[in-house]
Amino acid sequence: MTQTRAPGRTTGTQGPIRLPPRGSVTLTGRGAVVALFAASFLSLLIAAWTGWNVFADVMFVMSCGVVTCYTRVSGLRAVVVCPPLAFFAGSVLAQVITAPDTFSAATGILIPLGSSALWLFTGTALVVAIALGRGYRPGRPGIPQLGNLREALKDTWLSRSERIRRR
Repeated sequence: MTQTRAPGRTTGTQGPIRLPPRGSVTLTGRGAVVALFAASFLSLLIAAWTGWNVFADVMFVMSCGVVTCYTRVSGLRAVVVCPPLAFFAGSVLAQVITAPDTFSAATGILIPLGSSALWLFTGTALVVAIALGRGYRPGRPGIPQLGNLREALKDTWLSRSERIRRR
């Protein structure tokens, strides 16, 4: 039997290679964190001025999805951990700007955090789901010294079992 190749395709390829479009914007990890903070801050500022608290929550979840989609795979580690922190920092800054006194600033920070807990969880879960779908794998150790922790514990465990056998 003879095999034929389609022009322009090499043998052994499974399908077309997906390339990002030319003019596509990609963010670094730090840029994504800053963009998420800016989106949270601006939406919380608008919510404080208008009284539409749900607007800030919906914008937070939407910006979590968009920022994660446009972040490079190498920067996804920073993006996965930052959504609640970015929302908290944006809430603090928005309340410092708009609150007339310290007590109302404190209540303006704590009450939206409590009422937005489900939205914060949803945004964080969305970030994790998109990051895992884009190729982020958290199996790599973040601290190089802890990379051999399993071997060190195994050696310690063997040492204990050897002590028991010697008794």
